[in-house]
Amino acid sequence: MSWTTPADLRVQVIRLWERGDLLRACVTNAIAWPLRIPLKMPTAADLSDRFDAVRAWAAELAAAVHVRIEWAERRHRVQGAQSLPIAAWVDSLDDALALIGRSGETRHFRELWSQTGDALPQLAPWLIRRPLKALELADRWQRLLAVVQWMAAHPRPDIYLRQVDVPGVDSKFIETHRGILIELFDQALPVDTIDAAAGGVGQFARRYGFRDKPARIRFRLLDASLPSLSGVVGCADITLDAESFASLCLLVQRVFITENETNFLAFPEMAGAIVIFGAGYGWEALAQAQWLASCAIHYWGDIDTHGFGILDQLRAHFSHVASFLMDRATLEAHRAFWGFEDTPLRTALNRLTPDEQALYTDLRDNRIREGLRLEQERVGFGWLANRLRQSLC
Repeated sequence: MSWTTPADLRVQVIRLWERGDLLRACVTNAIAWPLRIPLKMPTAADLSDRFDAVRAWAAELAAAVHVRIEWAERRHRVQGAQSLPIAAWVDSLDDALALIGRSGETRHFRELWSQTGDALPQLAPWLIRRPLKALELADRWQRLLAVVQWMAAHPRPDIYLRQVDVPGVDSKFIETHRGILIELFDQALPVDTIDAAAGGVGQFARRYGFRDKPARIRFRLLDASLPSLSGVVGCADITLDAESFASLCLLVQRVFITENETNFLAFPEMAGAIVIFGAGYGWEALAQAQWLASCAIHYWGDIDTHGFGILDQLRAHFSHVASFLMDRATLEAHRAFWGFEDTPLRTALNRLTPDEQALYTDLRDNRIREGLRLEQERVGFGWLANRLRQSLC
């Protein structure tokens, strides 16, 4: 039997709640009351064959609370004239809320609406768009409003989040709620105070003008005779913020970049050279060091699709980068150490050399073996040393 029951009516009203429509209706005219809910009704055959069940169904609907049943007379050739439900009406928001037991939460939302209207009326559209999210944040809403108010008064503050001084709010609260603050800031702040090119939680600081942790670049001198920083001797392992690294003027001819820390630490000494510890995708910090453009740059990554993807991205900043130990000969010489790449890259790469492109395509299309990769730390040290000697010739 598929006739509408009081439980079905409640489910339909619950759907209005889950879409946020009932909360919107408590502060706007989002729903026109009374609200009609059509019924799935017995057929003429049901009246003939299941008359008692039809009567019980009608009685059950008539007893439903917080809904008004609309009745109509139907004439039946066997049962005669019968008064049956044809629709259910929810006459008011209060009835709808009482039906699903949400009156208390709605009072809380009205309080949030009132608080927000007094403090930051520009957030009203967000509350209408995301009423259930606002309700979820009710216990933190006052602090969130305080942060947005502070931000409105201090656009693009050029300080660290740790320095934001809002009573009852610490930097951990702001960091934890960056996702929702992005939505609130974007709604409340002037467009010209937002860096629209910076998106996502990871670029929160840049988007709103906070200072962020400086990107750091770690490198080793491979030539002990190179002039270095004051107090630094030998082939030192040095870490600088990106801006300081960019301002260096190292007298080097070669720069090697490797993604593996052990390879970075064990990289052999070489006259007039340094090695940089890479960080996978993302080369914006290194790109600030324009002095690298006059150096021969060699990138050593894994022989897999993502290794070539990272190489391709690096060439967007330094087009003259040469790959190092990312060739077919190295791959074949280390067949015993082949591994598996779980999620291969599938996109086209446009900055590879013909030989690199051919190997990348073979890896991407599984022409050698499915998911093939050779991690750089699997490459023999003797193979590395021999290739370095060849590069000096």
